[in-house]
Amino acid sequence: MGIEVAVEGLTKSFGTQTIWRDVTLTLPAGEVTVLLGPSGTGKTVFLKSLIGLIKPEDGTVRVDGVDMVNDPDRRVFRARKRFGLMFQDGAMFGSLNLYDNIAFPLREHTRKTEREIRRIVLEKMDTVGLAGEEKKVPGQISGGMRKRAGLARALVMDPEIILCDEPDSGLDPVRTAHLSQLLIDVNARIDATMLIVTHNIEIASTVPDNIGMLYRRDLVAFGPRETVIASEDPVIAQFLRGSPEGPIGMSEEKDAALLAEEAARAANRPRPVARPIEIPAQLRPSPGEPERSGEIRHAARVDALLPSLPHAAAEAIRRGRVATAEAAAVAAAAQQAAAQRAASASQPAPQPETHPAPQPPPLPPEFRPPGETP
Repeated sequence: MGIEVAVEGLTKSFGTQTIWRDVTLTLPAGEVTVLLGPSGTGKTVFLKSLIGLIKPEDGTVRVDGVDMVNDPDRRVFRARKRFGLMFQDGAMFGSLNLYDNIAFPLREHTRKTEREIRRIVLEKMDTVGLAGEEKKVPGQISGGMRKRAGLARALVMDPEIILCDEPDSGLDPVRTAHLSQLLIDVNARIDATMLIVTHNIEIASTVPDNIGMLYRRDLVAFGPRETVIASEDPVIAQFLRGSPEGPIGMSEEKDAALLAEEAARAANRPRPVARPIEIPAQLRPSPGEPERSGEIRHAARVDALLPSLPHAAAEAIRRGRVATAEAAAVAAAAQQAAAQRAASASQPAPQPETHPAPQPPPLPPEFRPPGETP
């Protein structure tokens, strides 16, 4: 099962440039979280700070009693083995085949025998749909396969926390959808705490339990997916709908004059009819996979928040749950029908009844050959 990651007061600068400041959040154990933000807001820097690869100037990152920022390197190094990191570009060694790339952490950080390593590597490759591809090198495979190989390598140490840095970058929408489903299935199987850094709104809307957003050096939102999607904050609303109008500009922040010009244009346009907030159904584990324990814990936390939410947001969450339940019912019915078809196919086909061929009546005596008896 995954473990909680508690971040408090985290601040990071490079020289005189502050990347983000006073970031406080908690990644709930076993749940999936997405971190959003415009380009250049330090999302990858934040991810590397969680694992102790970059040291912030202030704050703490606590993982089961270990402070990844301030504790001695030996404690941080031991705790780092509880993480699995999926790099943006896969970070494959070009001279090694996929098997050796995925086996690398086991050979580097454990004393397992080659027989044990082989069992683990082949199991993880099968998990991500790469069975039979062990001998291929990274240059021979597609970007989507490299992403899956990177995920397999992140899984070989049986991590309790998985960090994914823009897993969708460079992928077409179909491969992105397959990867999203794979991440949900992995979470269902191992109940690991997951943090996904992405720009992809489809992933943010349908994959995580929680969403965080960095903007102008601050964490401007963090909470359950449903409450963030239903937020009326102009920065969050603009980012989630991918609109050019709003506080976010090409250089991250628009100046006051441009914002005033946009507001004037908006005032002269007919006011659009208010539409109810829609929260997309969350991705479900594939047929045959277990239920996500993190989803159950997440739902209980959202239930506790509902009375304190604005009416429109609470109603949107309820409608979203109905849609998710209906989608789950359809998936369960399809799975049951498929199982019944498989069971029918495995039964031997019924054999037609056989009867002895009818015998002709005996010949009258006058037609029998001499000496033949009836």
